[in-house]
Amino acid sequence: MHSALWWRDFEFQDGIVTVKKTGARLPLKLGLIGEVLSWFPFYFVVEGWRIKSASQDGPKIWFAPDRPRPWYLIWSVLHAAGARIAAHPGEADAVFVFDDSTTCCPCNVPPDARVINRDCQSIAKSHVAAVFERSFGYSLSVDPTSWTGPMVEKSELNGAHDGRVVQGPIDMPRPGRVYQRVIDNTVPGDLVEDLRCPTMDGHIPLVIRKRRKTSSRFSNSNDEIECAETDEVFSVEERAQLAAFTRAMGLDWGGLDVLRNRDDGRLYVVDVNKTDMGPPVAMRLDDKIKVTKRLAAAFLDFLGHPKPEPAKRTP
Repeated sequence: MHSALWWRDFEFQDGIVTVKKTGARLPLKLGLIGEVLSWFPFYFVVEGWRIKSASQDGPKIWFAPDRPRPWYLIWSVLHAAGARIAAHPGEADAVFVFDDSTTCCPCNVPPDARVINRDCQSIAKSHVAAVFERSFGYSLSVDPTSWTGPMVEKSELNGAHDGRVVQGPIDMPRPGRVYQRVIDNTVPGDLVEDLRCPTMDGHIPLVIRKRRKTSSRFSNSNDEIECAETDEVFSVEERAQLAAFTRAMGLDWGGLDVLRNRDDGRLYVVDVNKTDMGPPVAMRLDDKIKVTKRLAAAFLDFLGHPKPEPAKRTP
C-alpha cells in the first residue's frame, strides 16, 4: 500500500464505505460526509507543508509495510516538521513500522536502522488490558461469567468503536470480545471525557480532551475538543506510569486513550493507537495547526534532529 493514490484505499458499494486495510465498514451518511468536508481545509494546509518540506534538509522516514495516508496524525506531523518520506530504506534516518492492523508481523528493515514501533506487535484490547494491569497494579478487565453489574463489551479489533454496556454475569461470552469495567468518566453537561495522549518515547507533549454525549460514549465523533498541558492533567507519578506502560507496549510513537474514574481518580488506559488518526475532526482549524506544529517540534526532538532554522530575509 505504498501508492500515493490514497483514495484507492476505499471501496464504495450500496451506501457503505469499506476501508480495504482494516475491513472497517462505514455507512455513507450525512454526518460522515460532513466530517470529510470539514477535514479538507486542514488537508490543504498540510499539502502546503509537504511541498515546502521537499526543499528542506529535514529528516527522511521510511514507512513499512504501509505508507501513512493524509488522515493519520504522523502524516501531518511529518510534514509540519519539514521531514520527508524516504524514497527507499537505505536513505532513511529512521524506519517507521506502520501497519494499521490489530496485530502485525515484524518487517524486514536494514540491520543498522533506527526503527520506530518495531516491538509494538499487538494492540488487541486484551493485550492492552494485560499490560495496563502489570504497569498500574490494578485491573481494567473483568471476568464476564462472574462479574455482577454493568460491564463494557467491545471488540478486540483496532478501530471497531463497537463498545456497549451489558449486564453481568453472562453464561456465554461472545467470541472476539473483551469485557471491562465501566469507567465513570462523566463531566458536567451530560458528557463523557476521553484523554487522548499523543506519546513519543513515553513523553506526552500535550493532552487533547475529547468530550461527547454520555448516550454516545463509544462513538468516534466528538462534541467538544480542548487542548491541555500535560502537567495540568497528570501528576508526576501518573506520567511515569504512562511512560512505563508505553515502554511495556513497545510503543515508541502513538496515542493513548486514557479515562479518569470520577469515583477514585484512577487512570485507565482503554486503547492504544500505533497508527493514530488526527487531529480530531471536530477541532477548529487554527487549533489543528497549532497542535500539529507542537507535535512536530516534539517529533524532531524524538528523532534527535535539529529544528530547521527560519529562512533569512534578503535585504
